[in-house]
Amino acid sequence: MQLKTREEKSLLIAIIFSMFLWGLSWPSGKVLSRYCSAVNFSVYRYILVIATLLIALPFMGVSLRVRKAGIPMFIVSGILLSVYSYFFFVGIKLGSPGAGGVLVTTLNPIIAYAIGAALSRKIPGSKDILGLVLGLAACCVLLKVWDPNSSIADSGNLYFLLAAFTWAVMSKFTSKGAQYGTSMGFSLWQYIVTLACLTPLVNVPEFAAVFQIKDPIFWLNLFFGSVIVTAIATTMFFYSTTRIGAERASSFIFLVPLCAALSSFLFLGEQIHLHTAVGGVLGIGAVYLINIKTKRA
Repeated sequence: MQLKTREEKSLLIAIIFSMFLWGLSWPSGKVLSRYCSAVNFSVYRYILVIATLLIALPFMGVSLRVRKAGIPMFIVSGILLSVYSYFFFVGIKLGSPGAGGVLVTTLNPIIAYAIGAALSRKIPGSKDILGLVLGLAACCVLLKVWDPNSSIADSGNLYFLLAAFTWAVMSKFTSKGAQYGTSMGFSLWQYIVTLACLTPLVNVPEFAAVFQIKDPIFWLNLFFGSVIVTAIATTMFFYSTTRIGAERASSFIFLVPLCAALSSFLFLGEQIHLHTAVGGVLGIGAVYLINIKTKRA
């Protein structure tokens, strides 16, 4: 169905803005990695996210109730979100963070669309197939697969592939969240389950030492990664999946690598290479082809 209603256009703008914020989260996360471990950072983040939503959602009049039938859904999606975080953390440790960012964000929509097509037993249209091919081409260009020294060969990148698959499966559960209550309420309970799964992995001495950090850069980036990126952008993405479907919403993740490259250039001074620009353009083309539909008389 072609995007033409006011609500759908608003969702389109919202999800593109979310992808821009996700792109900004990469250089922000790189700054935070200098202060604490990835697992501890995630626990700090989800504590702030949950606190923010517990305050904001009732104030906004959003119900936090989820029907009994939806409890297994947010438990499974919360567990999958924690598993995704674990795979991502191990991949960061063993592999290349730059390659991981490309692999995860580019393969997510391809896997999500493939899962959706398989479950619905439908054959993708020619434009959808071309969009997926462009998305895969964007991944190959961004990783420079023709280069024998490309970081795709790093052993840790296997975990990034597992992370991409986990996120794609999780998006199928979050897309059903609105059936059992409000999508934002569903996301809150999902984050609570994720926090419960990650807490046992916390480095306790480091967790306590964070309160001794007085550098405002740390706290500003922690606030951005927690409240702005997760509480707002990620929740907005999950809401969009309930309205336009996991496959179409996930296709916008093709925009994240380009946004991450641009924000890293602006805030960290990292050089933008030609293959990054070409791969980003291919990713944008993939989003367009998957979401645009041919007009019928």
